[in-house]
Formats: sequence, structure tokens, C-alpha cells
Amino acid sequence: MSNAANAYARTAQQSSSPRDIEAQTLLMAARKLVEVQQDCNKADRRFQAALLFNRRLWTIFMTAAESNDNPQPVEIRQNIRNIAMFVLQRTVELQSTPTPEKIQSLININSNIAAGLAGRA
Repeated sequence: MSNAANAYARTAQQSSSPRDIEAQTLLMAARKLVEVQQDCNKADRRFQAALLFNRRLWTIFMTAAESNDNPQPVEIRQNIRNIAMFVLQRTVELQSTPTPEKIQSLININSNIAAGLAGRA
């Protein structure tokens, strides 16, 4: 199982609702990105690990949004898919040309969605 999936599972055991689990995992991914933001270097293992964690997390979200079993309205599922596609595209850009500004967009997305899930938006 991937690090993102393991973290998601660990968080699930400690939380009470799926929204809380998703919010906490998004914040974990945002923290990992913040830790490498100022010294972003595509050869750095921590940088690559932070990108990989975030990419895997958003792949999980996208897969869930595309599932026929997902109870969310189609519009919400499409929005999640669109955000996931942006995150995945930005991740590819960061792997070739890392900049703190590009990382900040991923941090903002994760933090804002986590705040919305936690009811703080």
C-alpha cells in the first residue's frame, strides 16, 4: 500500500467521520509540501516524497470520485476530478521545474479543501 494510502488508513482509525479523515490527510500532505517548499530541488528525496504523497492522495480522491458507487452528486464528483487533474498536472510540472510558487498552489488547494471539509471555510 502507498504511503498516502497508509496515512489515510491510519487517520481513518483515529477519526470519526470520512470528512475528518480527508481533511486531516489533506493537511498532512500540505505540511509535507510546506516542509520542502523553500528548498525545492527535484533531486531531493524529501521533495520527491512530498510530491509522491500528494499525488497518491489525489489519485485516491479522483478514483473515488469516478466510482459508480460514489453517492456524491455528479457535479461535486466532476469538481473533485477537475481539481485532481490540476494537482496531477502541477505535480508533473514540479518534477521538471520546481518553484516555491507552484508548490504554494498545491498547499493552498489542500489547505482550503481541508478547511471546507472541517467546516472552517
